Amino acid sequence: MDLLFTPLYWQGLGFILLLTSILWLLSLYWKDSSIVDVFWGLGFVLIYWFFVFKSGQELDLKTGLLGILLSIWGLRLSLHIGWRNLGKGEDYRYQAFRAASGRHYWWVSWFQVFALQGVLLWLIATPLAHVALSSPTPFSYWDGLGIGLWLLGFGFEAVADEQLRRFKSKPTNKGKVLDKGLWRYSRHPNYFGDALLWWGYFCFALALPDGILLVFSPLLMTFLLMRVSGVPLLEKRLKSTRPEYADYVQRTSAFFPWWRK
Repeated sequence: MDLLFTPLYWQGLGFILLLTSILWLLSLYWKDSSIVDVFWGLGFVLIYWFFVFKSGQELDLKTGLLGILLSIWGLRLSLHIGWRNLGKGEDYRYQAFRAASGRHYWWVSWFQVFALQGVLLWLIATPLAHVALSSPTPFSYWDGLGIGLWLLGFGFEAVADEQLRRFKSKPTNKGKVLDKGLWRYSRHPNYFGDALLWWGYFCFALALPDGILLVFSPLLMTFLLMRVSGVPLLEKRLKSTRPEYADYVQRTSAFFPWWRK
């Protein structure tokens, strides 16, 4: 695949590692590694526009539209996570990692938190790089499908996040489980929406030569959400902090929206 031999593609890795290294230094000063979560959505926006501007090519309809959709998603996600984390200190996951690593955490965190997330971000962004670095192509039905999946995924993610925010904002709901709205049909509708978005981005690349080879990107994102950093970690914590959650698990689909049992 030509993309692998494009210097700009590998420069993107250096660019994102530079940004995550700056974040790492800030995390040492603030003693808070949670800032890497805030950066996640914004990181995709920055690396995409890095590829677009460094390519020196004219901004066509397909490239510009993908950039707009990606920017709306990435900026909303980063603002949402940043506002949610404001004033709450370091996330419990990083606190546990910090305690386990002891005095070595300062340098271990660069490899296992910031650099790792940077490499994952760069890999998952490969379809975005393929679009940004390819010669302009006419708008196709694959692009239309990508827009449709993006709209559906963004709707699920944004609405689910807002429903959860409103639920948590009421003191009477402390310790309770949200099982209304989209959360009635999926225990993680926001993660489901996020996965759909990435299948949408992949469709933009699918219209280009060798685009099918980049299917690993949405597969990897979906796998991470369902089996690694998304559903498993959150459910482990919820089961131990909310007594009603075990019953909710029995009645509600874990990821894909479906009717209740």
